[in-house]
Amino acid sequence: MIAFPWNTIYGERWMRIGSGVYVGPSATLSVGIHPEQVPLTDPVLVIGDRCLINKGTAIVAHYSIVIEEDVWTGHNCYITDQNHGYEDLGVPIGAQSMPEKPVRIGRGSWLGNGVTILPGVTVGEHVVIGAGSVVTGDLPDRCVAVGAPAKVVRFHDGESWVKAERSTSAGPPGSSPPVFETK
Repeated sequence: MIAFPWNTIYGERWMRIGSGVYVGPSATLSVGIHPEQVPLTDPVLVIGDRCLINKGTAIVAHYSIVIEEDVWTGHNCYITDQNHGYEDLGVPIGAQSMPEKPVRIGRGSWLGNGVTILPGVTVGEHVVIGAGSVVTGDLPDRCVAVGAPAKVVRFHDGESWVKAERSTSAGPPGSSPPVFETK
């Protein structure tokens, strides 16, 4: 179900939305910059079964965003696989783009209110991301991350949830998961 009023929905041809998905009011689901753009991949946006994409959330996909099953978002989250460049001082920032980098959010995860997921991020399974956090790098399975940039503050060691000895920034995409010591 996509609740009314929706903010923007286009590029539906390149979206795959599972069963039991609820998209809240004032949400944006878009593939590409404008409705006539033909993307590089198909599908571009995948939302798994039983996801809740809450009120005001914007998912802006250009290359590949995969949200696995049972992911819930708080209100006003932003998920994108594309950003603007700023390197060329002779070109307005809005006219510069960076290469698209795929995004994946693992099953059973929860994104708190106002979370931002930036290009190239992989969020593991059963991850909690605190309200207002900005995720700039990968997060391992079964952790809690907060802040801007998001840092892991708790993780599941296989038996219980433990506090991270030190907060660890999520590393660059493709890097090894952080190593923790228990407290």
